[in-house]
Amino acid sequence: MYKKYAIESMHHKKVPASITLAQGVLESGIGNSKLARATNNHFGIKCGSNWNGDTFDHDDDRPNECFRVYDSVLDSYEDHGNFLRKSRYAPLFELKITDYKGWAKGLRKCGYATDSKYPSKLISIIEQYRLYEYDRK
Repeated sequence: MYKKYAIESMHHKKVPASITLAQGVLESGIGNSKLARATNNHFGIKCGSNWNGDTFDHDDDRPNECFRVYDSVLDSYEDHGNFLRKSRYAPLFELKITDYKGWAKGLRKCGYATDSKYPSKLISIIEQYRLYEYDRK
């Protein structure tokens, strides 16, 4: 559903489309999680100190954590690319755009997710749905 936008974002933000799509699937429960439905936040991006938009409190790693609210799912896709441009994720951009396995492992290493199985979950989604094909578009 969002492949076209993920590919366009890849060309502008330099995040592999496969990673963007797999994270959107995983983090939002294929768009069906309570957080995704209530906030259009398909990536589980928390508020952070620089967020000025609407917020939504949701239990995640801790009770009542602050999550970003978006006007549309596409806005969350746009913000995802911007979010990953933070300096803490800089090592990821040294990888090839087609290195989805390196990106999946690097996201965990850089602190995107606390789940130790996060990389293998992303890789599984990418391979199951052949999302790596979009990294070559």
